[in-house]
Amino acid sequence: MRFKAVLAALAVATMALAGCSVDQPGQEAGKPTIRIGYQTFPSGDLVVKNNRWLEEALPDYNIKWVKFDSGADVNTAFIAKELDFGALGSSPVARGLSAPLNIPYKVAFVLDVAGDNEALVARNGTGIDTIAQLKGKRVATPFASTAHYSLLAALAQNGLSPSDVQLVDLQPQAILAAWDRGDIDAAYTWLPTLDDLRKSGKDLITSRQLAKDGKPTLDLGVVADQFATEHPDIVDVWRQQEARALTLIKDDPAAAAKAVAAEIGLSPEQTEGQIKQGVFLTPEQVGSPEWLGSDGKPGNIAVNLQSASRFLADQKQIPSAASLETFQDAIYTKGLPGVLSQ
Repeated sequence: MRFKAVLAALAVATMALAGCSVDQPGQEAGKPTIRIGYQTFPSGDLVVKNNRWLEEALPDYNIKWVKFDSGADVNTAFIAKELDFGALGSSPVARGLSAPLNIPYKVAFVLDVAGDNEALVARNGTGIDTIAQLKGKRVATPFASTAHYSLLAALAQNGLSPSDVQLVDLQPQAILAAWDRGDIDAAYTWLPTLDDLRKSGKDLITSRQLAKDGKPTLDLGVVADQFATEHPDIVDVWRQQEARALTLIKDDPAAAAKAVAAEIGLSPEQTEGQIKQGVFLTPEQVGSPEWLGSDGKPGNIAVNLQSASRFLADQKQIPSAASLETFQDAIYTKGLPGVLSQ
């Protein structure tokens, strides 16, 4: 019954979303529109958006950027067929590709690997110094996100089940408000909200540490199956611009930080520090066997996603884990790795 309730809730959310329309300046009547879902965590995606690289590379299309607060919301938008591309974490991707959602999209890019930019933080004054001390405490995280996955992994490592703590489903900005009111004792979330929590709290564990323990999380770019089939040339252009952003982050972090800062409302100096907390691959690494792989040969990211699906199933977050083949089929390898070096 739990999963039927989830599907019913998704259906309501989908109908609400389908009734929304977001018009942006510069949209021209008569041009087809490419719809891109983004989030405001520091990434190359924000570099592409702020510099209007896609608008320049695809002048015959309107580019519609739609902001989301979490990967769960991005999944809902894909279910509603409201997006062509989207940015979301590996845990919501694993959930999206598993039953009962079975969302028809493919992983086409690795935006970043979570490092110290996602963490579990305990509020000062709570007396919490270890993860084990979270038992019975109120802990917030956005459900169905990479942070949620990492929180469950951290609890399991320390002999705690989700029922041992009071889990609260909150989006990042709501987490900050609840934190300031003293309504929660700890939270697992990401930048930029994370750094605000750190001003009056301390890290218990970061996603970088969990990755070393075999529970890595990623931020991924996905593309709707139908769009990829009908417009592979546009997918190539989109990937080339995302690869360009990764190169800028590596070669000129100050310029990258300036672009990201304009999108998240922080100073370039603050943003550059936040970018350093993440792990950004090179375009060559994205198209390597360890990650996306090459044309016709899905990379190890499929194993990562299948592991996340299995973990979600173990935690009763989904009915059962999807097969490795499901995830291998969901890696968009067309043109790799050559398209990333153009």
